[in-house]
Amino acid sequence: MSSLLSYVDFSKTSLLVSAAAIAFNPTAWNIVARDEYRNKTITKLFGGNAKNGCYFLAVMIFAFGILRDTLYERALKEQPQHAILPEPLNTILAAGLFLVGQTFVITSTYALGITGTFLGDYFGILMDHRVEGFPFNVLRDPMYVGSTMCFAAGALWYERPAGLLITLYVYVVYIIALRFEGPFTDMIYSSRSTAEQQKAESKKEL
Repeated sequence: MSSLLSYVDFSKTSLLVSAAAIAFNPTAWNIVARDEYRNKTITKLFGGNAKNGCYFLAVMIFAFGILRDTLYERALKEQPQHAILPEPLNTILAAGLFLVGQTFVITSTYALGITGTFLGDYFGILMDHRVEGFPFNVLRDPMYVGSTMCFAAGALWYERPAGLLITLYVYVVYIIALRFEGPFTDMIYSSRSTAEQQKAESKKEL
């Protein structure tokens, strides 16, 4: 590990900017989504249309995701290059990680749909049932895992040890984000279940 760190140039501003962008995305979207759940801020901006508000947030998340990836690639190119794996394993493993990672991300989006993927439950757009097919039958959080794999793939492809350090950082950021996102999402669906149960009981009384 110490030998790898010797190939990380911490003086490069691009490295710090990339790290900031990686932390910004899940943090910002969780804050915005929680505000939406409590205050309906985005929904109000779209005249009370929650679905349009969710689509707007989806575009913002997607755009900032592209920006984050661009900043990561720029940071890698400004870091010292050093062989991490022998040829041709370096390119084969990098390509494999990227393909599997993208498969997890794309199939997650397909299974959940736009509103399911981009925090629609915070807008009150809840799914009828839990998605249990692929890739959720393989991983609990396939989108975050897939994204992390793509970061690792970039580090191996460009042969930048700094990329492996950033990948570890990405993993930690996602773990922290899930500690906040997961319980809050569970609370939303639990509240709906409680409300439906109370409604059913009130109908029986009538």
